Amino acid sequence: MKVLILYSSLGSGHVTAAEALTDAFRQFPDVEIRSEDALAYANPIYRRVVTEAYEQLSERMPQLYRAYYEGSDVSELEKSLDSNLTWAKLERPFFGQLGTLLTEADPDVIVCVQQIPSRLLQLVEDQAATGRPQYVVITDAIAHSTWINYGVSGYFLPNDLSRNFLLQRGVEGSMLHVTGIPIDLEIRQPKDQATVRSQLDLPPDGTVIALMGGGLNPKRVSQLVQDLLAYGGFDTLVIAAGRNDNLLEALADIEGTEQVALQKLGMIDYIDDLIVACDLIITKAGGLITSEILARGKPMVLVDPIPGQEEQNADVIEAAGAGVQLRLLEMVAPALSYLLNHPARLAAMTDAAIALGRPNAALDIAEHIVQRWQSDAESLQASTQPAETNAS
Repeated sequence: MKVLILYSSLGSGHVTAAEALTDAFRQFPDVEIRSEDALAYANPIYRRVVTEAYEQLSERMPQLYRAYYEGSDVSELEKSLDSNLTWAKLERPFFGQLGTLLTEADPDVIVCVQQIPSRLLQLVEDQAATGRPQYVVITDAIAHSTWINYGVSGYFLPNDLSRNFLLQRGVEGSMLHVTGIPIDLEIRQPKDQATVRSQLDLPPDGTVIALMGGGLNPKRVSQLVQDLLAYGGFDTLVIAAGRNDNLLEALADIEGTEQVALQKLGMIDYIDDLIVACDLIITKAGGLITSEILARGKPMVLVDPIPGQEEQNADVIEAAGAGVQLRLLEMVAPALSYLLNHPARLAAMTDAAIALGRPNAALDIAEHIVQRWQSDAESLQASTQPAETNAS
């Protein structure tokens, strides 16, 4: 069985989900897996324009991005399908190499982890001729209509709310599978907090808070960190800046206090260990990072969400009781102080996070696809066998 995963490198979340699915499919024998960035097969001009437009709108012009996001969300099924097909026709001339990829890979199954390759397959892939199924893995808490396309065999969804949204839009219920968003298989393995803290040079006792600042404005984070240090009430604050080098520069002159130790980290490959080590996480509401935090049962303070999908992600988490959502960074320190002084509230958030988390999502998706393909292959083989005849 050959599986082709297609994603688009617009934000790190889709890449992370594709990597998790790749690892999950590798757990099954006789499955050949290939994962590709669809934008790598696009015209360089298109790739640059789309990437820059996404970054500019989402980070620097959020209200304009909100208008686009909400305005492009079509509630009627046929209109949304036709709208996505129209977009695909406009984009198709810029993806001349995508058809070559499909011919070369010759997959039995195609899995899309972003909207662009999914809608392009309507034009590039002749499903009637190949007969190979196409699946869509939705990485946002609420499924925007741009995820819905002709030729899709099934959708894998983060939660029941997203399933209800698609049912209301007219998508056939048998195509909708609630699995969660695929995250690193490492998160399925239990880890001891004290052991992890020792490995990360964190105190074995006391309260440790992490701030995932990679997607936040450096100047605003600088003020936030100073506010957190002034409020205190906890023992250690770890700043994970990721690829945001400007953030580390903005924090260069800020040091910990006698009450609160401060750690500043750049790009790390042990984000799951950091999550395990902490008691509470301050983060943006990206679909992948919040799924990873929920899977570890950690409460969240969600800040500065991008209008559209991140706001919806935050709404779902807050409604479930697993986090609090704050639009003003100035409110983070007092909110954190309140939570730390009300351990029963923090414990309830932890329980809600555990209930909402889905650490097995990637394996569940891979298992469903593999079993469905095997079942279809067996049915096809049975239907092509010649009928037995009596020689009497």
